[in-house]
Amino acid sequence: MAGQIIILNGAPRSGKSSIARAIQESFDGAWMNLGVDSYEQVTPPRLRPGIGLRPGGERPDLEALVPRLYAALYESIAAHSRLELNVVADVGHHDAYSRPLGCLADCMRRLAGLPVLFVGVRCPIDVIMERRAAGEPGRAYVTGSSDDPLPLPVRLWQEEVHRPGTYDLEVDTSILRPQQCADEIRKRILIKEA
Repeated sequence: MAGQIIILNGAPRSGKSSIARAIQESFDGAWMNLGVDSYEQVTPPRLRPGIGLRPGGERPDLEALVPRLYAALYESIAAHSRLELNVVADVGHHDAYSRPLGCLADCMRRLAGLPVLFVGVRCPIDVIMERRAAGEPGRAYVTGSSDDPLPLPVRLWQEEVHRPGTYDLEVDTSILRPQQCADEIRKRILIKEA
């Protein structure tokens, strides 16, 4: 029997990592987190942000590698599942590179036949901006201008990460706390298993 896979897709600061931690802490069994943050640790510094490359086609020099990085990540997710390990992966899929790369379709193909729940993690942009402002000490964030307080990268993430937006479940982290999101995910898994 294959391990359950949960893909959490959303913009940075939408709460994906917090939901992944809640799942690891409260779900039965072993839950491996193989998301963008953990994958960044194995990506050589000169190739970062790798799969975390933001929308806008700002680093075409890295784009040729992105499909292979995603393929490797999803093959690893599939391998864990086939070895009866559950996987939660927090990612930010988009196709707003300098040219479309089609990573999401390829990734889903790699998980075919495995138990996958694809979750859209939504959060209004004003809440994301508040979270960015609270930020991590010592970390600089791009800010907007006086004419437009929303930085272009933040706006692009918000617009692009949920295209096409076909999910098994959506959660809004401005309304639900991470554990509540995890509870909703658990309910949906139980429904799919029934």
